[in-house]
Parts: sequence; C-alpha cells; structure tokens
Amino acid sequence: MTDEEWRSRASQVIPGGMYGHMSTRALPDGYPQFFRAANGCRLTDVDGNEYIDFMCSYGPMIAGYGHPEIQAAANQQRHDYDIGNGPSKEIVLLAETLTDQVSHAEWAIFAKNGNDATTICNMIARAKSGRRKILVADGAYHGAQPWAARRTNGTPEEDYVHFPTYEFNNIASVVDAAERVRGDLAGIMVSAFKHDAGQPQALTDPEFARVVRKICDDYDAALILDDVRAGMRLSLDASWTEHGVQVDLSAWGKCIGNGEPIAAVLGSEPWREAASRTFVTGSFWYQSAPMASALVTLKVLNEANAPNYIEEVGQHFRDGLAEIAQRHGHGLSQSGPPQMPTVMFDGDTRFEKGNRFCQLALSQGVYLHPWHNMFLSLAHNESVISESLDRLDKAMGQL
Repeated sequence: MTDEEWRSRASQVIPGGMYGHMSTRALPDGYPQFFRAANGCRLTDVDGNEYIDFMCSYGPMIAGYGHPEIQAAANQQRHDYDIGNGPSKEIVLLAETLTDQVSHAEWAIFAKNGNDATTICNMIARAKSGRRKILVADGAYHGAQPWAARRTNGTPEEDYVHFPTYEFNNIASVVDAAERVRGDLAGIMVSAFKHDAGQPQALTDPEFARVVRKICDDYDAALILDDVRAGMRLSLDASWTEHGVQVDLSAWGKCIGNGEPIAAVLGSEPWREAASRTFVTGSFWYQSAPMASALVTLKVLNEANAPNYIEEVGQHFRDGLAEIAQRHGHGLSQSGPPQMPTVMFDGDTRFEKGNRFCQLALSQGVYLHPWHNMFLSLAHNESVISESLDRLDKAMGQL
C-alpha cells in the first residue's frame, strides 16, 4: 500500500489522520507520513523512497537507527526480563551511571517521556519549597502536558496560572518575573538554549545563566534544566555546566536510550528528601529493556565523545550549506548549535522559500525541516555530510 492509501485509512481511525509532532499536516506537500525502515541515518518510507535523515526522529536517535550493540542489549534484556512486579538491577546501574556522569546529580528517577520528566521536576521543586510558582520562558516548549501547552486547544488558563513567563536571555525580565512572585517562587525552568519552533535559535548567554542561578539561590528555589531536547548532544554533562552553572534538577529524554522509550529526572542532594516523598509512577516506567539500551547508549556516546564529534560534522554541514546558498544567490540564516541546526532563508517569514527548498531536498533524498531545529548524530559521518551537500546543491539550484 502507498503512503496516500495509508493516510486514507488513518483518517478513518485517527483524529486528523495523525496527531502531535509526527503529523505532516503542518509541513508542505511531499513529506511522507509513513515509513517502513530505518538504518544508520537513513529512513525509507512506505513508498520505498530513501532519505538521509536530519531529524533523527525529532531527537531520540543519536547513535544511529538500529545501532547493533545498543539494539542487542535492549533485545537481550527484553528476552530475559523487561517488566514485572518490580524493576531489574538495570535501574540501579543506570542511576549509578548517570549520577557518575552528570556533575550536579546525586540521584535519579526514570519515566518515559520528556513530559514526565519536566512535570516531575516541578513537583519536586514545589514539594521542597511548599511554594507554587514555576517561571518558564515565553514561547519555550517543555512538553504537551496542560501546564506547558499554552498554544493548543483543551488547556484553560487556570492550568498554567502558576507558570509566569520571562524572556529567555533577558536578565531584567527574569529578575522582574521572580520579584513579582516573591514568597511563592518554587523554581525557574530553563532550556539548554532558546530553541523555540519557527524562530531563530539563540545560544544561552552565560551571564544570564549565572543570574538565574543567583536568583534561585537568593529565593531558595530550584533551578530546573529541561535538557530533554539537547541532552548528550551539547555536552556529556548537563548542558548549562559549560557556563559554569550547576542546576538543581534536570529533565532528560529523547536520546538517552537511542530511541528506546526512557526519560530521567536527575537531582542534587538537597532535593533528595522532597523527591522521596513525591509520589510519581507509571505502568511502564520500570521497563528494563530501555534501561539496558540507555546503559549501552551512554557508553557509546562517551567512547565517541559524541558532542564534539557531532559538532564537527554539524559545522561541516553548516559551512557547506552556507557556501551552496551563497553560490546560488540565496540569503540563508543558520542558528543554534551545529549539532542541532535551524536553517531559514532571509526574509522568509512565512517559510514559503523554506518549504519549497525542503520539498526539493526530499526529491533529492534528504529529509530536512523548514522551521524546526534539526538533529545530527554519530551516524552522520563526513561521507554522509558530503553526500547530503551534493544533493542539496542540486535542490538549491532548482529553487
């Protein structure tokens, strides 16, 4: 059956034909909805078209689809013991591994999605402080759960009344936001960098990071890092560590299991007691196979020094794309870290040129995104980047 035929069937049994970030409804025509195979950094859709993938399943894939060592560990654990009346020893091993690796962390809790992890962080911050307000950056994405989903239907204002906003990287804004809720501030949630969809990305100002840390210290509030999207791509430690800032709680997900469903909350010692008396759970949060996958994924990432490697190939991709655009007479704006690039055309506020370029890229076998940050992985080696740039040169020439 073709992609079009599967879409027709899906429309009868799935609202809108597909939901969430995996729906192609917000993308231009030509994007496949259904796939049948993945290997390394390549995807094959149900029509048999193969693409070099620069979305990595929107982040979870970091070591390569079907990585043999990671996949073998997950499959063996699934065969031996995956889920039952209690977890396997892998939950302890994984907690030990992460607390050894991430400098602020003394303990770990595991869940399934970034939604779970960011929400648990908020709960623990409130449990320790006895206060209600969590500051979040205006426009930041911390999941699709009601407290964070300001831009979707079905979430009344009351669901986020205790989540006042500030402007990321704006010191005066976050200082003012904290002052306005003095006496009721439980925590400040930050992202690794400003990665709002549909906007140019902005790396974190180190001075902003230090000020947020001081506010949390002065107010006895939790500094919460949402590292779900950027974790392990920018650093093998928590992403704000490079700014000389240690956070109190951090939320992880996406790539720590290389595609296996697992998320984590890591915390420093002062938040341990509050975490121990905060009831959080889920039917599948204790699955052993994703934990086995995460153990091997972390080993692979450390052995490869993944952030540095991915940054190098990401810079190759960025430089090559800039040269191609300039040669063909197109102004290009590239933002965010090389590991997670956002590519937009100058003056293309409605993404018309970006949409067309991505359609042409698809026709050349390269899967890009017109307005969301992309992701690179260990599977994107120099040969793959060169092959991708050759194909994108042809696409740019048709733009």
